[in-house]
Amino acid sequence: MEEKELIFDWNTIDYEISRESSNHPHELWFDDETLRDGLQSPSAINPTISQKIELIDFMEKLGIQKVDLGLPGAGPHHIDHIDSMLNHMGEMSYSLLPGCAVRTLVSDIEPLVDLQSKHERQIQASAFLGTSPIRQYTEGWTMERIMSTAESAVSYAVGNDIPVMFVTEDTTRSKPEDIKRVYTRAMELGADRICVCDTCGHVTPNGVRKLLGFIQEEVIPDSGFKRREIEVNWHGHQDRGLGVANNLAAYEAGADVIHGTALGVGERSGNAPIDQTLVNLSLMGVIKNDLTSLSEYMKKAHEYVGVALPRNYPVFGEDAFETGTGVHASAVVKAMDKGDHWLADRVYSGVPAGDYGLSQIIRIGHMSGRSNITWWLSRNGYQVTGELVEALFEVAKSQRRLMTDSEVHAEISKFNQSR
Repeated sequence: MEEKELIFDWNTIDYEISRESSNHPHELWFDDETLRDGLQSPSAINPTISQKIELIDFMEKLGIQKVDLGLPGAGPHHIDHIDSMLNHMGEMSYSLLPGCAVRTLVSDIEPLVDLQSKHERQIQASAFLGTSPIRQYTEGWTMERIMSTAESAVSYAVGNDIPVMFVTEDTTRSKPEDIKRVYTRAMELGADRICVCDTCGHVTPNGVRKLLGFIQEEVIPDSGFKRREIEVNWHGHQDRGLGVANNLAAYEAGADVIHGTALGVGERSGNAPIDQTLVNLSLMGVIKNDLTSLSEYMKKAHEYVGVALPRNYPVFGEDAFETGTGVHASAVVKAMDKGDHWLADRVYSGVPAGDYGLSQIIRIGHMSGRSNITWWLSRNGYQVTGELVEALFEVAKSQRRLMTDSEVHAEISKFNQSR
């Protein structure tokens, strides 16, 4: 039987994304914010430079196109790290495009002028400025002040040949007229990239579609630009748990670049997880990246940044592809017995483990059946006998959780000693 006949995909019913490539500056790209916005998490550890470089290596290997290397305005230590990462990327001839977040202050952009000259490559200045009414009221800002600040920063960057991505903070709670006014001026001054931000994790997928529709159908053309001349970025957060859903909605709505961080690390509840975004877009057939090293990247990010990796975290948590349930394990074992890894990876999983460098694991516990035990014994080199299976079955039923491998080995030793 053909693979497509084994899974009826309701996801594709009346679902079609019409994306005219001539309307976009490039295909869908990703911007990894782990080493900048991710490190603003209250729980994050600032990795060593060697650790940051290792994470950069994973980004390149995964085919991620852009990376935010940090915030030069945070001080000399951060500039040194940015400098070292740029050195490494240059020595390795990486395709990964570097950028740095900057406030709309000339003093923040000045270090990029020096770094760009030293490394003889462009470094995107991601210049951010809050535009929402609540932020304006709190800060005592007026739109005139916002416009003046934006003009000074963008003009300075463009005048020094630094590519500018103009970022409106809290775009998803900003007034349409304010968004239009500030983006229009930034584009007029030479910013050919804009970033639409859900800084406070407020928006829903519907809001994403409406906002990006407004940007692309009104703001860009009314500013005198063609859609393909402006790179539209989407940057989301997780406060309502909608980061991945909003990233997918942003792709559907026409965004050119989707931002995210490893394991969703970031301020408050975090940023949209870039790992889950990549997984979903690969399963949807949108991207063809080789993601077999994505699991290792997440493990390293967990270790170096200190971000939590819960056991039940989608795809990359320890429990993601493990089962101790008899019915589930039986189906997986039957698929494995057919010698069909494709089948075993999907019969009880919506995500094929092998695509992400992982594999299905069957454990033994109080909800296990004899098939779990038979499979485990075979995989671990033991001779499968009815007596041994029954002995382990009785032990397993008395457990309150799944048994570790060492516990199973110990029980087998006890059984052998009693013979």
